[in-house]
Amino acid sequence: MRTAFARHAAATVLAFGLAGAAPAAQLTIACGSNAADADHCGRFAQEWGRRNGHTVKMYTAPASATDNLALLRQQFAAKSSDIDVILIDVVWPGVIKDHLVDLKPYSQGAEKAHFPAIVANNTVDGKLVGMPWYTDAGLLYYRRDLLAKYQLKPPATWDELAATAKRVMEGERAAGAKDFQGFVFQAKAYEGLSCNALEWVASAGGGTVVDPSGAVTIDNPAAARALASAAAWIGTIAPSGVLNYAEEDTRGVFQTGGALFMRNWPYAWALAQAADSPVRGKVGIAPLPAGPGGRPAATLGGAQLGVSKYSKNVAAAAALVMHMTSAEVQKHRAIGGSYNPTIVDLYKDPEIVKANPFMAELLPVFTHAVARPAGATSLKYPEVSRAFWDAAHDVLSKKSSGADAVRRLDGKLRQIKRSQW
Repeated sequence: MRTAFARHAAATVLAFGLAGAAPAAQLTIACGSNAADADHCGRFAQEWGRRNGHTVKMYTAPASATDNLALLRQQFAAKSSDIDVILIDVVWPGVIKDHLVDLKPYSQGAEKAHFPAIVANNTVDGKLVGMPWYTDAGLLYYRRDLLAKYQLKPPATWDELAATAKRVMEGERAAGAKDFQGFVFQAKAYEGLSCNALEWVASAGGGTVVDPSGAVTIDNPAAARALASAAAWIGTIAPSGVLNYAEEDTRGVFQTGGALFMRNWPYAWALAQAADSPVRGKVGIAPLPAGPGGRPAATLGGAQLGVSKYSKNVAAAAALVMHMTSAEVQKHRAIGGSYNPTIVDLYKDPEIVKANPFMAELLPVFTHAVARPAGATSLKYPEVSRAFWDAAHDVLSKKSSGADAVRRLDGKLRQIKRSQW
């Protein structure tokens, strides 16, 4: 019987490669799910397949990282060979480590060119389970034209963001844009909300939910205030519908001209600047604001590529991984899709900097981003994150106060931890 994962894969696979030729291997690569991924993943896999006599298919993963991980775990449990090259979220290496091939025999030291911290994140029990593909951190997108119109500046604090968003939103609505919003972000109950909420909490000095030593730290006044402040945005500067927004929902509102501010990942820059974008040439990017007495905090994101240990073509799949994570492909992806490279020297490349000025300007944001507590909580991270986003969603939905939510979350996390992570 085919697994649900296999059925989903079959429904979303697009074929690439040689027609009428006998390929040396048939491979399936998992790409991301946003609007830019198909062009900036499948195209390079196709070209590699043609040069090397392989047939490469592209699997489009579910939009939700949570759903994606669930399907992967089902696939691994069945020891399925449906997907050869796995797209690995930055918080997954410790969770799926037992199902991935050690890439060190195939990398020939290529990992030394990448950010050391990302390589370390992908090295579990001495094995390199993923090659860095792109790095990410949360950013604040804003309408440059509207801030100029109202003679305002990008906000340095969350309180400034709320005040600026309110002023511009009221002005635009009075001028006829009845549905104009001040701020849109990812507040759906999923991994994206964990990323947003971590930024609010960390920027206010409230810690990282679980600290690097494994201690649960979320029950503190700064964390409670940060969540309560975010809840005040709902129905004022942010629409109530934001409680169901993921990345693409957020981008859809902002890119069609419906909001002043947006929190999103770097991929949205290239799409906002596309020829058919209503906000082309009107968008700026800045670090996310700081909380009271804190400093800006951006959640570390990004992805790596790994090889399933159940692949029937491990060597060919590893070769494809090394090609897709190479400087050549990362440069093309940076220029065409605004994916942040993981190869340090590419941040000095003039073509990349010209296409994405923010990459050089905001490099400290990416290099000092706040990590989710996946390393400390290891295999239990999915449970930890679910508990965190559920608590945050309860506060945003006005079902709980910030103080009550972090107190209950503390108890839940200690229950998940039990004697150890």
